[in-house]
Amino acid sequence: MTRGRARDILPLMIIGLLSDTHLPNLIRHLDELGPEPAEFFKSVDLILHGGDLTSPTILDWLEQFAPVVCSTGNNDPIPDHRSEEVQTLEIEGWRIGMIHSMEGQFRSMSDLQRLFPTTVDIMIAGHTHLERLEYRDNVAMINSGSITFPRHKELRLGTVGLLELAPGSLRTEIIPLGQSPGRPNPGEAMSMEIQLNGAQPKVCMNVPGFDEDGVLIRADDPV
Repeated sequence: MTRGRARDILPLMIIGLLSDTHLPNLIRHLDELGPEPAEFFKSVDLILHGGDLTSPTILDWLEQFAPVVCSTGNNDPIPDHRSEEVQTLEIEGWRIGMIHSMEGQFRSMSDLQRLFPTTVDIMIAGHTHLERLEYRDNVAMINSGSITFPRHKELRLGTVGLLELAPGSLRTEIIPLGQSPGRPNPGEAMSMEIQLNGAQPKVCMNVPGFDEDGVLIRADDPV
């Protein structure tokens, strides 16, 4: 496995997340789905792509809005300097690890941490096309789903993620971007906030399958 080198990036508060674009397909660029993708990405300071681009031209399109960091997916045959199999970043005191597939989130956290060259506070992945947020063993786990093929449906507007970071404070949400004509968006909105202002993190979640304190009520599909 290729180990990504930690990147020195200036502190950034607002990060846009997307994954599994699989373009070009019936369309070449995200703006062909409507104005919603551009409206979303023009509001962020950094973009993290969870992989499965198919072509790095999607990174060129995203760079008109903000710098882009990408993890290489299993459907990414074209090398690109913005993409590595494993990416690690530190922003506002939070250590972020990004990889296309975590191969099932219900493995032990010690196993998942071995996917990254250093211990991380936030794990970002894609691959499943299923949006998910979880907080476990003091680690925030984020899968923004697919912006173009949500839950493996045919091409349509899907979901993106927003990650807001400050020292000791994290807020993230999954956002269904809208509806494509005749093709409903199956994505589900959800959010999670974490405050590190005491001995125990304060967690507030609005996520199916978890109570508001982040306790797992039921287990669904893996990240």
